Amino acid sequence: MSYDKVKQAAKISIGTKQTMKMVELGKASEVFVAKDADPRITMKIVNLCKKMGVTVTYVDSMKLLGKACGIEVGAAVAAAVNE
Repeated sequence: MSYDKVKQAAKISIGTKQTMKMVELGKASEVFVAKDADPRITMKIVNLCKKMGVTVTYVDSMKLLGKACGIEVGAAVAAAVNE
C-alpha cells in the first residue's frame, strides 16, 4: 500500500507549498495526495505532477497521510524527495 511507501521514503516534503517546490525543482519522485483533501488545493499539484512527469498516488485520508509522514495532524499532500 502507498501508506508504507510514504513511511519508507528517505525524505518527505509535507504540505502544499513544500510539495509544489519539490516538484518544480524536479526533486519529487512521487507525490501522495489524500482523497479527502480539498480538490481546490490538490488539483494544482496533480496538474503540475502530470506536466513534470511525477507519479501521483492517492491515499485514503489526510489523517493517514499525516500519520505516515510522522505528524500529528492530517496532510493533504506530501512528496517523496530524491536527494
